[in-house]
Amino acid sequence: MKLNIVYTTEPVEYKKAHKMQMNFHEQRAAGEIPDTLWLLEHTPVITVGIRKNQETNILVNPADFGVDVVETERGGEVTYHGPGQIVGYIFAGMENHSFKVRRFVERLEESFISFLKDEHNISARHDPEHTGVWVGMDKITAIGIAIKKRVTFHGFAFNVNTNLEHFSWIVPCGINDRGVTSLQKLKGRSFDILETGRTLSEHIRKELGYEAEGDFREISVSG
Repeated sequence: MKLNIVYTTEPVEYKKAHKMQMNFHEQRAAGEIPDTLWLLEHTPVITVGIRKNQETNILVNPADFGVDVVETERGGEVTYHGPGQIVGYIFAGMENHSFKVRRFVERLEESFISFLKDEHNISARHDPEHTGVWVGMDKITAIGIAIKKRVTFHGFAFNVNTNLEHFSWIVPCGINDRGVTSLQKLKGRSFDILETGRTLSEHIRKELGYEAEGDFREISVSG
């Protein structure tokens, strides 16, 4: 079972990325490409999941900060994306994962737990109440996927060098009694996004049961 990894180096405006994400999803649903993970960064944006009445989780007037609020099809509530954060959109045929959605999400979480432990000696964990990956009481990776035509889309947001002050604009994921953290904050230095993404992708392949080898190539976004 193969997972191709593609990446974009320059931060991508969310709406452009969403259009491209839908193209990837349609190609995977049609069997034109294998399971694929797209790694990228976004320009600053607030996104909202499918849960209703989330206005109270946005604490500022986004226009004052020059950011858009975009409604999405993913699970979960409000989150922030911006430079220094690795966003991963994964397009996986659920037949490759026995149609076990919860197990798929748990293995995706485990990818980050093993990555943080093996590569950075950071102890991270699942949480029985909240999806994502946690270091203590602080979230380092948000996860929210959607499924259509038996293929996943959306995915995760991993705080590497993220400006954590931007999370003060929102109640992240609707959880008001916990915090957020980043790899940079935990280790006291910044990290190369591309190399971090490459190493992380190896853990994702392993934990989700894919072959160790596969594409890792750059793609551009136009339009």
